[in-house]
Amino acid sequence: MSAATGSDSGVGAALTPPPEATPPVRHPEAPEPGTLLGAHYDQCFGCGEDQPHGLHLQARAGEGVTVTAEFTVRPAHQGAPGLAHGGVLTLALDETLGSLNWLLRVIAVTGRLETDFLRPVPVGATLHLQARCTGVAGRKIYGSAVGRIGGPDGPVAVRADAVFVEVKLEHFTKNGRPQEIKAALADPDQVKVARAFEVNP
Repeated sequence: MSAATGSDSGVGAALTPPPEATPPVRHPEAPEPGTLLGAHYDQCFGCGEDQPHGLHLQARAGEGVTVTAEFTVRPAHQGAPGLAHGGVLTLALDETLGSLNWLLRVIAVTGRLETDFLRPVPVGATLHLQARCTGVAGRKIYGSAVGRIGGPDGPVAVRADAVFVEVKLEHFTKNGRPQEIKAALADPDQVKVARAFEVNP
């Protein structure tokens, strides 16, 4: 039996909200639906504006605790000739799922992420991503995402389930390289300071 169908190893179960989980509640100060969330950190390989070969993924707030995002596969994202690398596609799902935490207004990191690859994604294709929070249990935040090609309603190429774990700012300040931490904390834009530490593991 595979993990996706609930193997004896419990891998799939680890990504399913437990019975005591509560429905996610959008924070009252979360960006309005349709708002472009922007990069959480300019050096992030997933969404950062200063990464020349990064995804430059752009996420938008949706209704409730949902987000949509998209990125176009460039030649630098190849695995097999002409096709997106599976790790890049997983990164896109992780980045989109991580953006859900901005709507909850919590600092959380990826605890576990399981990806299913259903179709090849060619260079030049735009991956349309949709993610939703499926439940919250203590410090654990559960989410699910899909990536489609050919449009927001196109066929599903990749999908993922994940659990994020809420952490304190010290998770980053104690473990990150000091020069980057210092530079991020010194930014005069306090929203950027808060967002810089929101989703990285």
